[in-house]
Amino acid sequence: MQLDYSPQENEFRASARAFFKDQLPPAISHKVKSGFHLDKDDLVAWQRILHKKGWGAIGWPQKFGGPGFSPIEEFIFDEEGAAAGAPRQLPFGLKMVAPVMMAFGTKEQCARFLPRIISGEDWWCQGYSEPGSGSDLASLRCKAERKGDIYVVNGQKTWTTLGQFADWIFCLVRTDATGKPQAGISFLLIDMKSKGITVKPIVLIDGSREVNEVFFDNVEVPVGNRIGEENKGWTYAKYLLGHERTNIAGVGVSKRELSEVKEFAKKEMRHGKPLADDPLFAARVAETEIALMMLEVTNLRVTCEDAKGDRKGPGTAASVLKLRGTEIHQAISELAMAVYGQNVLPYDDAARFASHPTNETDPVAHSPVAGQYMNLRKVSIYGGSNQ
Repeated sequence: MQLDYSPQENEFRASARAFFKDQLPPAISHKVKSGFHLDKDDLVAWQRILHKKGWGAIGWPQKFGGPGFSPIEEFIFDEEGAAAGAPRQLPFGLKMVAPVMMAFGTKEQCARFLPRIISGEDWWCQGYSEPGSGSDLASLRCKAERKGDIYVVNGQKTWTTLGQFADWIFCLVRTDATGKPQAGISFLLIDMKSKGITVKPIVLIDGSREVNEVFFDNVEVPVGNRIGEENKGWTYAKYLLGHERTNIAGVGVSKRELSEVKEFAKKEMRHGKPLADDPLFAARVAETEIALMMLEVTNLRVTCEDAKGDRKGPGTAASVLKLRGTEIHQAISELAMAVYGQNVLPYDDAARFASHPTNETDPVAHSPVAGQYMNLRKVSIYGGSNQ
């Protein structure tokens, strides 16, 4: 399938490609392409470079500080960034809580929070899942009791991605337990420096500390930090999930990683011939590539529909992007495991450097594939499980 872009869109692609070539720090690009974990400084530095260019929030309306990109330009930007090895921008502020603020928040909330999100001054994390309340999110129990002009929050959140770095957390909390579960939830913005918040790490199988448990013990939150109406948080949460699921599709990253698999398969010899020439392996690659092309077209369609400007968000089609995007990303990781073979055994950063300390550019010696394979088991669960 061939996607035809207009001359203006091709011109934008060229300018985006030049920007990534000139402005993306090589050390950060090397980390991304080699599969090493990025630290907070890397991600904040990249966000500030984008902000200086005026591209800090490509999907935002211009009145909130966005650059006014068309949906196709947004897609091109993501695709070129992935190909160059740019980090994916943190979605929690830019692509999750910010659209909710724009649609349902007050002018004061937008003026207070949005500029600090786009500049990289504030790092946000998400407080949705709880022990026993993940896919069945409406059963959440983290409680917020109103006392005058504050809420007192008690409870726990889990799987809080990069919460150890966060300045703020957006939380779904229980404000009414008497009726239908979905009808008693509110959406609060909570300062992570508040007294009574404790963050504990969850160390993953690849050795990284990506996620955390967050505990709230009599945490006081101003009523002015509530988005929208009390007990209407479920509506805002569904709106947010539409944006999260669109972001999960990850077409650009999948295209880069599949290209790497195909290139290495041409060099990897099995039974006297390149693995790429093996009919069964080639069929698996072709099946995955076709699915990725279909996802790309669907992603473009959903993005264009969302740009019409209503308050409904990406809608149910975003669930298709999440479902197929995660399946495809997992399929690519399985192909990569087959290509790299035993070279994936030292899979965490320390083991990879210890096994080949002087050969940092060798894609085999420093294959991140096993760690990525294990980490990607989660993607079919978060953002609403595929099941």
